Amino acid sequence: MENDDVVYIGNKPVMNYVLAVVTQFNSGADNVVIKARGRAISRAVDVAEVVRNRFMTDLSVKDILISTEKITSERGESNVSAIEITLGK
Repeated sequence: MENDDVVYIGNKPVMNYVLAVVTQFNSGADNVVIKARGRAISRAVDVAEVVRNRFMTDLSVKDILISTEKITSERGESNVSAIEITLGK
């Protein structure tokens, strides 16, 4: 799975990311990885489902990876959950 296209999920509305994913596929990508961590995880799942159900029904979820990342901030070290959802044709 080399040179996959990646969409990082943040705080923008879901449709912004849906558009980004659809654009990646339309420009020739075979797989697109949706990455998120912390509170953005639910938004990442929403993005994957909206793309699959409304825009590109021929896509499937190829892989889902979950992990924990250590984040160091001024409040010390904390663990943040992370997810990677791979969509492909």
